[in-house]
Amino acid sequence: MSTFGNNILLALAWVFLTGSVTLGGLLSGFVIGYGALWLIQPLTGSSQYFRRVIAWIKLVVLFLYELALSSLEVARDILTPGQTARPAIIEVPLDVQTDAGILLVTNLISLTPGTLSLDVSDDRKTLLVHAMFADDPEALRATLKSGMERWVIDAVEGT
Repeated sequence: MSTFGNNILLALAWVFLTGSVTLGGLLSGFVIGYGALWLIQPLTGSSQYFRRVIAWIKLVVLFLYELALSSLEVARDILTPGQTARPAIIEVPLDVQTDAGILLVTNLISLTPGTLSLDVSDDRKTLLVHAMFADDPEALRATLKSGMERWVIDAVEGT
């Protein structure tokens, strides 16, 4: 069985042992199971699972941070007199390889206020993004590549 499957079984066992059939009980069981599996890792062999869990947590936390920042930037632009938005459509070369990775990158970009994924090229190497604040397209492209795309590659593709 996979390490993830073992972690789920340990979380379910924790829920049944404590009698706390709640989301909090399941999450605490998952965390305790993760710790237990990490401790016995020298006995069971190394697994990418532990690094991927950390990468997923990093992806969620950093996306929520980016979401808050961009929401504030869009709100500031709407509420202040004058318009600071400089919309543009930019091409972002993609390093992400898998369909799931491409889907996750495009969705995270579209969920972030002020940006919208428009299209992926047929060869899956370029993403068209409409950005509300594209004063410096090169800087925005670099931010997307070193931010969301890098986080997704670490979480989904594990390279």
